[in-house]
Amino acid sequence: MRALVARGHEVVCFVRPRAGAGGTLTQSDTARLLAGASLRYGDVTDPASLARDGFQAERFDALVSCLASRTGAPRDAWAIDHQAHVHALHAATAAGVTQFVLLSAICVQKPLLAFQHAKLAFEKALMESGMGYSIVRPTAFFKSLSGQVERVRRGKPFLVFGDGTLTACKPISDSDLGDYLADCLDDPARHNRILPIGGPGDAITPLQQGERLFALLEQPPRYKHVPVRLLDIIIAVLSTLGHVVPRAAEKAELARIGRYYATESMLVLDPVSGRYDAAATPSTGRETLFDYYTQLVKGAAAPERGDHAVF
Repeated sequence: MRALVARGHEVVCFVRPRAGAGGTLTQSDTARLLAGASLRYGDVTDPASLARDGFQAERFDALVSCLASRTGAPRDAWAIDHQAHVHALHAATAAGVTQFVLLSAICVQKPLLAFQHAKLAFEKALMESGMGYSIVRPTAFFKSLSGQVERVRRGKPFLVFGDGTLTACKPISDSDLGDYLADCLDDPARHNRILPIGGPGDAITPLQQGERLFALLEQPPRYKHVPVRLLDIIIAVLSTLGHVVPRAAEKAELARIGRYYATESMLVLDPVSGRYDAAATPSTGRETLFDYYTQLVKGAAAPERGDHAVF
């Protein structure tokens, strides 16, 4: 939103009445975070609310959606990542919108989870709709890789799955991603394309994340290696319980999400070799994850990790 306002766009934001992680933000909190935009409140799962409270029978040029399910659980994913977006696409078409910028996720390249299938289903619907589109698939976010800062600060070991080199990513900051999304409106090279994007610098592994964090905190490196097999056991137990306890089935899906991120890199996937390719993963922006770690260690930033934080 800030990037759009900075570029001189007239921005209208349609947001939840209770936004933020866990729905903790009031409308006043949201107004402060989205200063410079006109705010409208409603229910994205209700097509009538989208039309009445969101578009309000006005004409719009473009729709930029950063909408995503809060947990990735199947019911939430299909309601938000897919169906709410379908409703938004229909309402946007009626409002004269000709360009749709969608924030998706790079992990949909290898869909094993409900939320990935939901996202892909809407991507397909958008591409077949006839509306101009830019589908942006970013790599890991800073906030999702910052959950162990306080843990390590308190003298606890840095947790890694396996040997800490099973995965790698090119993390991207919120501000750099915002700039990239905003520029999709005016850059013809980004129109009608699927756009994987990462932050600046080389791909980094969890082990490297821990090394830099220990160095910033001036502590000797200490790691606790968690076997992936442990996640498999948890998933199996919860899946079995899920046949009689619905809540356990949802937790099993969350455990599957955790296992996915513990074993799959957030990089471009080579469809021929089936391997993740750091060199083929485009980069943008200026802020690195280690810049962000420095801010956290100095107390200049505080991470909001959302409803699906692992650590």
